[in-house]
Amino acid sequence: MTDQTLIRGDRLTTALALAASGVPVLPLRAGKVPFGNCRNCADNQCGGRPNMKTPGPCHCLAPCHGWAAATTDPAVLNSRVWGRAWRAAAGVAYHPGGAGLTVVDLDNEEAIDWASATLPGTRTVRTTRGEHWIYQGAMGSANAVRPGVDLKSTMSYARWVGPGTGTVTALPDTVRALLVREPTPARPVTASVPAGGGRCPHRSPAFLERGIAMAEQRITNAASGVHATVFGAFLAVLSTHGRCGCLTDAHTARLFAAAQAKGESAWHCADAWANAVHRLGL
Repeated sequence: MTDQTLIRGDRLTTALALAASGVPVLPLRAGKVPFGNCRNCADNQCGGRPNMKTPGPCHCLAPCHGWAAATTDPAVLNSRVWGRAWRAAAGVAYHPGGAGLTVVDLDNEEAIDWASATLPGTRTVRTTRGEHWIYQGAMGSANAVRPGVDLKSTMSYARWVGPGTGTVTALPDTVRALLVREPTPARPVTASVPAGGGRCPHRSPAFLERGIAMAEQRITNAASGVHATVFGAFLAVLSTHGRCGCLTDAHTARLFAAAQAKGESAWHCADAWANAVHRLGL
């Protein structure tokens, strides 16, 4: 990603050069946002897109599904459908996680000062408001991990603004630790207790077992959109049991096994679980 022609060339030329280096790319509209889903994929009625190797389970040839549309396939990038998008595009984006990268997006000078004092040096790209620090290694993505700092890696995209300067270095634990939240303090149970006694249902083994079994069945029954179904099942389990201390590694293993039986990789399982945890603020 050091070739200066990537700055001078048009957007498709830039995209093809990035793709040839193993970086999945997609076009951006004005406002630095991806192109919306086509009519057949509107509202994810096609089932979503579980991976970034093909245009999607609907076999759509348009640059649909946001970050998941990113591809390194020159035939797709040069296709007639994508050609219309490139002609209307305002920029090029890439999927850092798909290239094994993490972008630490620093939105202002204060964030840059923090990074300079805290993080090891790496390739740096100047942006409109701040800088992108690019590290080798993928991880979960999240916004506002600290003031003015976003993390863009898996299930995310970053705008291409040039090759930058410096050498890409290994993703440090300091960056990974930005996704680790402080444990939520224990809170008193406020659920009402039936007359004559009773227990919080979150502490009931039967209630928990039923929830895990339902999540397993939901994943097993998925006919399409498996990745989205897995994420939804993880989200449902965590929203009910993520704060009450019921879940164990054995429960997580059962859910991951169900997802992998439907073709999900261990990496996708871990990533979906981490994203569900962060979505709920756990």
